[in-house]
Amino acid sequence: MNLSNLKPAEGAVKKEKRIGRGQGSGHGGTSTRGHKGAKSRSGYKTKIGFEGGQMPLQRRVPKFGFKNINRTEYKAVNLQILQNLAENKNITEITFDVLKDNGIVSKNDLVKVLGNGELKTKINVSAHKFSASAKASIEAQGGTCSEI
Repeated sequence: MNLSNLKPAEGAVKKEKRIGRGQGSGHGGTSTRGHKGAKSRSGYKTKIGFEGGQMPLQRRVPKFGFKNINRTEYKAVNLQILQNLAENKNITEITFDVLKDNGIVSKNDLVKVLGNGELKTKINVSAHKFSASAKASIEAQGGTCSEI
């Protein structure tokens, strides 16, 4: 065996159709494009979602609702999570950095403390927002709530 006998495996190479090379090729004349119409012309491109004149799906489906572009999204942190932090890590001062370091929030989140769960220890919490029940629970234990 040498370089002159090497050839690709059977069925590995597929010949491409030579289009527009005369009638004898079987693909001359209209070059497989058919007669007339937009698809037969050079430079033809469809718009995204074009369905041949049929009403496109995007326009057929009913639209409803409203998306407020000025809405501020808060990451919810419950009292239960704060209690776990206080017990497991012995933290009395919970700030945004503490929450970020423990993987509860990410750096771009806004934090809102919610009143789900029970608080048993005195902690000082600083966050972007507090629900009324969370604020009451924290202050009932002797802690403080400060908004960032």
